[in-house]
Amino acid sequence: MKVLLIQDVDNLGLAGEVKQVPAGYGHNYLIARRLAVLATPGALKDADLHRRRATEKRQRVADEMAALAAAIQQTTLTFREKSGDKGRLYGSVTTADIALKLVAVAGLDIDRRKIHLAAPIKQLGTHQVTVRLSSDIAADLAVIVEPLEPLEAVDTQPPTPQE
Repeated sequence: MKVLLIQDVDNLGLAGEVKQVPAGYGHNYLIARRLAVLATPGALKDADLHRRRATEKRQRVADEMAALAAAIQQTTLTFREKSGDKGRLYGSVTTADIALKLVAVAGLDIDRRKIHLAAPIKQLGTHQVTVRLSSDIAADLAVIVEPLEPLEAVDTQPPTPQE
């Protein structure tokens, strides 16, 4: 079955392209979700229109992602965590922690799955974290992990009554 894509479909093609797909995939997924239409002669006349609209949309999204990447690169997140003598954290700083802090500090709502760490951060210091916004746009984020200030010693002796 031949379909005309009216939206970009991952692993298949871009809007405005005509693709040969299995009938079940075409009817049950692409056409049902309004990602494509049957490639009729009338629909093929509109292919150029779909191609132009999709190109404009991709450009608009790329511009938004580039602006977001610039905002992320200017942001530095600071975490204060409990740590041992050698700078090893008792817990860790994860992608979920970084995503929550990005919302709180910079107002940037980034999905935690777009934040890439090789492993959770378990050491004090400055770490570079990659935020992959799209397949071709990524931003580096500075994450500083500092030791939590020790609590001041609390006087455990009860006050002595004065006579």
